[in-house]
Amino acid sequence: MPPIDDHLAIFDPVTDPDQAERYLTDWPRDAKGRARAILRPRTVEEVAQIVRLCAAAAIPVVPQGGHTGLVAGGVPSADGTEVVVSLERLNHIREIDPANFSMTVEAGCILANLHAVASEHERLFPLALGAQGSCQIGGNVATNAGGLNVLRYGMTRNLVLGIEAVLPDGQIWNGLRKLHKNNTGYDLKQLLIGSEGTLGIITAVSLRLFPKPTQVETAFLAVENPAAAVALYGLARRDLSDLLSAFELIGHVGVELAQEATPDLRHPLETRSSHYVLMEASASGLVDLSALMQRFLESAMEAGHVLDGTVAANSAQAGALWRIREDLVEGQARRGRHLRTDVSVPISDIAAFLAKTDAALAQAEPNAIPVAYGHVGDGNLHYNVLPPPHMAEGDKPAFLKRCEQVVYAALPEFAGSISAEHGIGRAKLGSYLKGLAPEEKALTEGVKRLFDPKGIMSPGRLFEV
Repeated sequence: MPPIDDHLAIFDPVTDPDQAERYLTDWPRDAKGRARAILRPRTVEEVAQIVRLCAAAAIPVVPQGGHTGLVAGGVPSADGTEVVVSLERLNHIREIDPANFSMTVEAGCILANLHAVASEHERLFPLALGAQGSCQIGGNVATNAGGLNVLRYGMTRNLVLGIEAVLPDGQIWNGLRKLHKNNTGYDLKQLLIGSEGTLGIITAVSLRLFPKPTQVETAFLAVENPAAAVALYGLARRDLSDLLSAFELIGHVGVELAQEATPDLRHPLETRSSHYVLMEASASGLVDLSALMQRFLESAMEAGHVLDGTVAANSAQAGALWRIREDLVEGQARRGRHLRTDVSVPISDIAAFLAKTDAALAQAEPNAIPVAYGHVGDGNLHYNVLPPPHMAEGDKPAFLKRCEQVVYAALPEFAGSISAEHGIGRAKLGSYLKGLAPEEKALTEGVKRLFDPKGIMSPGRLFEV
């Protein structure tokens, strides 16, 4: 019988070192590994064949999507023992059913392409991420991605009707139901959503669609502080109801970073403040959204929640406002290696958490540059930290680790989470396991043993090797 690597060679492995680089390094280039093989199957049957071969030989497997994750979950380990299974060639839209408000797509479909296809049928797929031009829906589902519209539409798990997956023994589980209501026993797809590739390889999903908005109102507002932003959010939920789709808090440093990344990006307000809110409401049908937004902003100004503000007059102006939120991420990347966190606290505790963490960080690392922004409507904050200018590269890892410990140390008081949407991967494994209650640990390990008794699926992610 030929060696296992000869069998795997029929699945179009990537052998060119330059081409292989992007499969071995994560998007921020903080992590890099080696792979026993990089395979790109074209069908679910080929994925199943690969997994059966690897299971028989006890070879670890790492599924990989668009490779835009920030916790090194899709990066192979440094020892070169893992087989990377890229889903990029499973990229067909199997069905779109506008009347059922659903579409069935393969795991390698780019998120932005799904937006476009849904829009052609007057439908909306609401998952919105900064990396939507390159991330793949299989990875979004496997990590239970969050994004900008969670407060209205929920996390990815709220958008999935059914799943097709290859299990760790190579069986294909077809759970691609399009039912909006199905109350028959355990909801097995929910175990795979957010499992980060540890329980199987998601190969296709049935997704929930919504009416395509015909009206969108986007506003950029100056507020006095985070407490004012939280109060403004409460008012927006009351006055705009379920039409509110995004509500982002951005500090002044974030605006400056966005302008560093995009020099022609103008500050939209004459008034400068320590904090800003970028919010959006959308609607279809007969509601007069523009008038509704205007009445809301008038009441917000009268109540003292808003210092200054502007409302986009058209989609181009709305795009410019959203570029601030999007480009601040690029601005951080241009500063070099930095701390990225993805924490969550109750919405009512956002201001207190930020105040506590700011004070603790200033005392522990006075030269640190905090960059806090995030999704007020779901309590998810990206409390990031830039090292001081001119810090030696060799000193940054230890410095950023100390900053991370300061941020995480503030969470228990608020019963917060170290990961609101990015997941655990390999980067947060130690912190995750440290905070895992014994009964939770026993239950999760039991699920892992049931699905993957040989432990070949994504070892070192969510579980220790």
